[in-house]
Amino acid sequence: MENINAQPTPRRARTPWQVTRSVWYAMFMREAISRTMSDRMGWFWMIFEPVAFVAIMVGIRSFIRGDRLVVNAEFIPWLIAGLMGFLLVREGMLRGMGAIEANSALFAYRQVQPIDPVLVRNFLEGMLRSFVFLIFIVGGLMIGLDMYPDNAIRAMGAWLSLWSLGIGLGLVTSVSATLVPEVGRVIRMLSLPLLILSGVIFPLNNLPHWLLEYIMLNPIPHALETLRLGFFEKYQPIHGTSMLYFWLVTLSLNALGILMHLRFVDRLKAK
Repeated sequence: MENINAQPTPRRARTPWQVTRSVWYAMFMREAISRTMSDRMGWFWMIFEPVAFVAIMVGIRSFIRGDRLVVNAEFIPWLIAGLMGFLLVREGMLRGMGAIEANSALFAYRQVQPIDPVLVRNFLEGMLRSFVFLIFIVGGLMIGLDMYPDNAIRAMGAWLSLWSLGIGLGLVTSVSATLVPEVGRVIRMLSLPLLILSGVIFPLNNLPHWLLEYIMLNPIPHALETLRLGFFEKYQPIHGTSMLYFWLVTLSLNALGILMHLRFVDRLKAK
């Protein structure tokens, strides 16, 4: 006979990591469906934007002979590598700004924190950009471009480094733009000058040394040049390129972003 006095086995409480993992998975699936399926043209624009940009720059090159400015690297693959790396950082920064406001309704659940949608969005964006970059590499190889990396480990390391910088910028801008909306407008306005100053379009080696010293305070060119060096072994990167400096800035931004989220968590939830 069954023991009617037997007590039901209590369910084991989930650990904080298990709760966080469940929250991230649910938010990732929500963001992925929204990002890729809510707009029928979503995938098209992700691929068309860099293709159109490269086509425009190749057209400009035919007039100014910009390929002669790049030492030991083909201009089109050099441009594609730099553009895709920059877009990875830019989208991580810009999409982080709207993550908190777009998911504000979820903060009614105590398991969800404002930092969660920022991290999930950056992870999803990095996955999508990596996939699009692979499409460019395969497509370039099929039409005869030198898109095969000479040092794949260095190229992947630089790509993941740019991804990390995008996360750090997204953490900082998500708090800043949520608390002060005007900050978001200024950051969007600066994205185009930042593209030029990061050496995406033209090499920065030909700039005067005194100007280059200031431009290289921007961490993005350091990782972009390392990414290009991974594709072209004999490529001459910008003088002063340092991944040590890049990672000092990147880790500082990530630490600052986490501290800002901890400090203003109540205000972010109230927005």
